[in-house]
Amino acid sequence: MTRILFVCLGNICRSPTAEGIFTQHAKDAGLSHLTIDSAGTASWHSGKPPYEPMQDACRARGYDLSPLRARQFTAQDFYDFDLVLVMDQSNMDDVESLRPNNLNTPVQLFLEYANNTELTDVPDPYYTRDFDQTIDLVEMASVGLIASLG
Repeated sequence: MTRILFVCLGNICRSPTAEGIFTQHAKDAGLSHLTIDSAGTASWHSGKPPYEPMQDACRARGYDLSPLRARQFTAQDFYDFDLVLVMDQSNMDDVESLRPNNLNTPVQLFLEYANNTELTDVPDPYYTRDFDQTIDLVEMASVGLIASLG
């Protein structure tokens, strides 16, 4: 069983989008052995659904984020997941600051799996308002991640 966690700042835009899109891609690829979740480095939105404009943009592309609820990343996640994929360098720094000693759970930028972009960070659509860009980038990285798990 492979356990993958997607992480962004508030867990209301980028990481739930990654969770929802990657879950659908994994299902379509027949990868039923995966455990997929998302979290935020901040607790501001814990228990809340994804940001409504993000949900609308995803829904328009066939992805349903409505069952998801935000939660905060904790040190326990290093034990509970095999791979932590962050949306930007700031998220990586925040996640790494919680790493327990002697734990080697990989933490990577999610866009390392996207072949068709020069970006390293997924821009935050809460601020950019470019929800479609986020979906495009997450779809590209999801395809690459699926291929790496193949």
